[in-house]
Amino acid sequence: MNGTDQAPRRVVVAGAGAVGLSTAWFLQEHGVEVTVVDRDGVAAGSSWGNAGYLAPAFSIPLPEPSVLRYGLRSLLDRNAPLYVPARVDPSLWAFLARFAKHCTMPAWQRAMRPFVPMNNECLEAFDALTDGGVDAPTRPAPITAAFEKPEQVADLRHEFELVRASGQDVQIAEPSTEDVSVPQLSSQVGAVMRIEGQRYVDPGEFVRALARSVEARGGEIRTGFNVDEVRREQGGVALISGDERLRADSVVLATGAWLSSLAKPLGVRTPVRAGRGYSFTVPTDEPVPGPIYLPSVRVACTPYQGGLRVAGTMEFRSPDARVYPERIEAIVRSSKPLLTGVHWDQRRDDWVGGRPVTPDGLPLIGATAAPGVFVAGGHGMWGLTLGPQTGRLLADQIVTGKQPEPLKPFNPLR
Repeated sequence: MNGTDQAPRRVVVAGAGAVGLSTAWFLQEHGVEVTVVDRDGVAAGSSWGNAGYLAPAFSIPLPEPSVLRYGLRSLLDRNAPLYVPARVDPSLWAFLARFAKHCTMPAWQRAMRPFVPMNNECLEAFDALTDGGVDAPTRPAPITAAFEKPEQVADLRHEFELVRASGQDVQIAEPSTEDVSVPQLSSQVGAVMRIEGQRYVDPGEFVRALARSVEARGGEIRTGFNVDEVRREQGGVALISGDERLRADSVVLATGAWLSSLAKPLGVRTPVRAGRGYSFTVPTDEPVPGPIYLPSVRVACTPYQGGLRVAGTMEFRSPDARVYPERIEAIVRSSKPLLTGVHWDQRRDDWVGGRPVTPDGLPLIGATAAPGVFVAGGHGMWGLTLGPQTGRLLADQIVTGKQPEPLKPFNPLR
């Protein structure tokens, strides 16, 4: 609520990505008037260039022991999927030190438990959007994980065993390579795993369709509004952008990798850093039947506009830093041996986006210390998968003043 005993009548959401627009849409379900503002535009950040997986099976906390071991081996390696630039940045190294402290199995198990109810409902939240008028399909398809050597399957199998032990059902199969009809897999693939019950989307088109639905239901979307400050005022909250002030009963900050600068003065001590991901699109000789995951090189591939979107890497730089072509070239080099019929020389849509990462792997969803100000962010690689469910639960909290049980572990003031 907005600091009074009344539900807010007008809410401004900062951030026109999957999380912010989902929150706005579900607020409209409660009869709330919404305005969405964004510095750049709809789906201008990670909501456009990600792999488009709607994959609850993979929606897990990022800090875990294998990530730490892998990260230490690949630190400063420009060809590795995880890259940390060698520069003096005390805040980044402090963040990574906190991240490393959470890379233990007990910490991962504690963090995984809150993901389970979110993951169990996340696809149904997408259905609520499409049933309610969001005109973009979500496509059911298994994700095919491909490995060069059969012994490499064990790590992913173990990961899913841990997810199951946390209470989330994951259905997998391990067919022979001859029984898998994915023409993009090369002869160097020696083993596969199929993860059932997942979906994928064209992420940019889905988020744009969500924006169109918000507008069709009476909402306003304003671009070119860069929030400089959040200020409590008599009877409400104001977002300040230069000389412009936008007032509402409540506001939601869903600004992705830029969240911390606004949220820290509001009592949110958990930092959010940009774990930048890269993607590009390439033509293929044959249609791509569904998502492909290459675990050994941390690359996700998805059918996209008649070709293949290829996404990967985790790069800790400023979210506003430029595209570094060598990171894309590293993805190409690592993926090429496992894929065939892909025209790498016709690559297009080179992209980088700042996925918002927290040191404990848990998103920040809920009320801040400032009455009427809420945050929704820090989902890491799973902002698209969990965005609609985040928006649905947060809208309930804003309108009723009661924190839904699934959101308690994601309290921004933890």
